[in-house]
Amino acid sequence: MPKAPTRLFDFPYYQLEQHNLAASLVTKYNGNWIKTSTQEYIDKANSVSRALLRMGIKPNDKIAVISTTNRTEWNIMDIGILQLGAQNIPIYPTISAEDYAYVLNHSEAIYCFVSDADVLAKVLKIKDQTPLKEVFSFDEIEGCKHYSSLFELGADPSNQADVEERKSQVKPSDLATIIYTSGTTGRPKGVMLSHNNLVSNAIDSIERLPIKGGEIRILSFLPVCHVFERVLIYIYQYAGCSIYYAESIDKIGENIKEVRPHLMSVVPRLLEKLFDKIYAKGEELSGIKKLLFYWAVRIGEQYEPYQANGPWYAFKLKIARKLIFSKWKEALGGELSTMVSGSAPAQPRLIRIFCAAEMYVMEGYGLTETSPVVSVGKYEGHQFKVGCVGPPIPNVHVKIAEDGEILVKGPNVMMGYYKDPELTAQVMTGDYFHTGDKGEIDADGFLKITGRKKEMFKTSGGKYVIPPLLEGELKRSRFIEQAMVVGEGEKMPAALIQPNFEFLAEWVKIKGLKIGTSPTEMINSEEVKKRIQQEVDNCNKHFGKWEQIKRFELTPDVWSIEGGHLTPTLKMKRAIIKEIYKDLYAKIYA
Repeated sequence: MPKAPTRLFDFPYYQLEQHNLAASLVTKYNGNWIKTSTQEYIDKANSVSRALLRMGIKPNDKIAVISTTNRTEWNIMDIGILQLGAQNIPIYPTISAEDYAYVLNHSEAIYCFVSDADVLAKVLKIKDQTPLKEVFSFDEIEGCKHYSSLFELGADPSNQADVEERKSQVKPSDLATIIYTSGTTGRPKGVMLSHNNLVSNAIDSIERLPIKGGEIRILSFLPVCHVFERVLIYIYQYAGCSIYYAESIDKIGENIKEVRPHLMSVVPRLLEKLFDKIYAKGEELSGIKKLLFYWAVRIGEQYEPYQANGPWYAFKLKIARKLIFSKWKEALGGELSTMVSGSAPAQPRLIRIFCAAEMYVMEGYGLTETSPVVSVGKYEGHQFKVGCVGPPIPNVHVKIAEDGEILVKGPNVMMGYYKDPELTAQVMTGDYFHTGDKGEIDADGFLKITGRKKEMFKTSGGKYVIPPLLEGELKRSRFIEQAMVVGEGEKMPAALIQPNFEFLAEWVKIKGLKIGTSPTEMINSEEVKKRIQQEVDNCNKHFGKWEQIKRFELTPDVWSIEGGHLTPTLKMKRAIIKEIYKDLYAKIYA
């Protein structure tokens, strides 16, 4: 048996011994899926290491990688850097040039690898303000060194013995990467993660994924610069899965049909968009087909795992799967059995519906500081409950503080925040990391997230409000794309709402309303406001009087990463959204 990995660069070598794939990493270039075998992956990583040695890279030097999409080059650079005892500094491509400058300066990165011309332009804008010596690109860009020049520089294997010596000196406890959290407020924090933090988390998480060997295809599209997707990539390498990198989120539907993945990671927003597209197709049906579609959705909404609903429900579910849900599954490639969901709470209703369609959604929980997985569900072994994020993974210990905060201890807890021991001390009590999230552990050992300490607020009347609960209920509506509940220190809760403009425009046409379908025209329409009010009223039925949304305002634009509303993992930047719409906020509480 090969030795289990203890450092991140051990994963591809372990894969070579155990699986030796012809398609380890697969990326689409110019319309064609190009496969990189395990051996080619390792050979290219070693060429990169030899080149970096010749460029003078020393242990603990920092090299930044910024890629708009996930791609094979990212992994080759990752292993090539880490083998030398240097650190890979992944940077979100969507942050501003000023934030690029902050991360590059704070990390003291001396080289930078970028994916494309847009990222290059942002880096060149601030390069002179940073320690960067050189920038390389994955795409062919005039005036920029291509990353393949490292293969030329590293083609001579005469210094491979030096690479092997460097590898032997890297200890599991050594720093592997600094991940700058995108953050919803303030400057990014540099989370220091060791090889052992990430390797232990990957290996401890494996038993929760339904990977049984054989040819397993993965579709990866969540940013690999985020620790969630990055650790999954290491898990897939360990398990011998072929990893296909999606071209972009816009081409997910097309890529799913081409790749026919067995497993993929998602964020709740993608689940919502997938369901909206399926539902829109259902609404185009007529007659008995349409009635059957709606019936199947209602059956899905009642789903409980492990046949808890009894034999009559199981019979109806079997019919729904045969007549309706099988077509959904085929539209998503036909082989998709599991989606691992993280980053934010998913709507229980959607989890039930997708599980009913035999595409099981397993919610997980974690943070960058915990490498990231703390807990995750698994259908087999009765480790799955709708509304919970599964039991903690092996070797990770969770306890709930007196105020309800989730505390985590284990080999996955970070080394600390880079250059910030004071902030590190603030979030640690002994070996326990304070997550800032609130939760509870049920009698079966399942973790349930109940809110975020910082997101919970008090009204001026002294009543507590938990915004994510209200927001999740609002977003069940097809009229509402995004919602942020506000009201800290105010007399009542209220909401800033971004309508689903695409759906709203269709609704306006169907109703024959004499209003324009531009976002501004629609949000100023009294008919639209009345319709959204109905959705808010439906939401309020589920909550106590003190936490019900008394007023709302509609925003005129789509909340996006580029607009500053959302983090790269699609979480709301609450302070920034409040600032962007300060006039609407003032109007609510005037």
